[in-house]
Amino acid sequence: MSAPLARRNPVAKLVAALVLTLVLLATLDPLTPALFLAVEVAALPLFGISPATLVRRGWPVLLTAAGIAVAQQLFGTGGWFASAGLALRVLAVAVPGIIVFASTDPTDLADALVQNARLPARFAIGTLAAFRLVPLLSEEWQLLTLARRARGVDAGRNPLAHARLFASLTFGLLVGAIRRGTRLATAMDARGFDSGAPRTYARRAHFGVADAALIAVAVLLAVALPAATIGLGVFQPAY
Repeated sequence: MSAPLARRNPVAKLVAALVLTLVLLATLDPLTPALFLAVEVAALPLFGISPATLVRRGWPVLLTAAGIAVAQQLFGTGGWFASAGLALRVLAVAVPGIIVFASTDPTDLADALVQNARLPARFAIGTLAAFRLVPLLSEEWQLLTLARRARGVDAGRNPLAHARLFASLTFGLLVGAIRRGTRLATAMDARGFDSGAPRTYARRAHFGVADAALIAVAVLLAVALPAATIGLGVFQPAY
C-alpha cells in the first residue's frame, strides 16, 4: 500500500494497537471508547483503508458488539450506560487490529517479527502460514456446506436444526484446520525451520524514526483521551 501509515513497520503498528487496547481495557464508560473509535475511523485513510473495507472485514465484530449490548441490557446491570460502554469498547479494541492486518503484507509481518521483535523464526513463519491459510477457511466452509446439501442434509426452517448443522459444520472445519496445521508443522520441521542454524533474509525490515513516531502518537492518544474524559467527570475505571 502507498498510504503513509500502511508503509510503517508491522511491529510498530502492532505495538501502537496494543497500547490503545491496554488503555481501553481499563475503562467502562462509553465516552472513552467512543473517542478512541472516532480517532481510529478518522485514521483509516492514512492506512489506505476505506470504511467499506473496514465493515467487510469487521462485520463479525459488529455483530458481537450488538449481541453484547443486547445481552447486557437484558440480563446485566448498569442499564444503557454499561451496555453502550461494553459495545463501544469491543469495537474500539477490535478496529486497530483490523487496521493493522488489513494494511500489512503477511511476509512483511513475518520479516519484522524475526528481525525487529527478535521472535523465533518458527513462530514468525507459522504466523505467516496462518495468514495465508485464513482465506481457505471460508472456502472450506462453503465446500462443507455444499457437501452436506448434496447429501440431502438441510435444516429447513427449524432453528434447532440450523444450530445443530452450524455446530457440525464448525466441528468439521476445526478438524480440517487441525489436520492442515499438523501437516504444515511437519513440513516446516522437514525443511529445517527448527534447526537453530542462523538464517538469512531476502529483504530487510527497517525500523526508523517514523515507526517510533507512530508508537509515540499512540502513547499520546492513550494518555490524552482518557485524561479528557477524566476532566469531564465521566471516566469509569474497570477496577
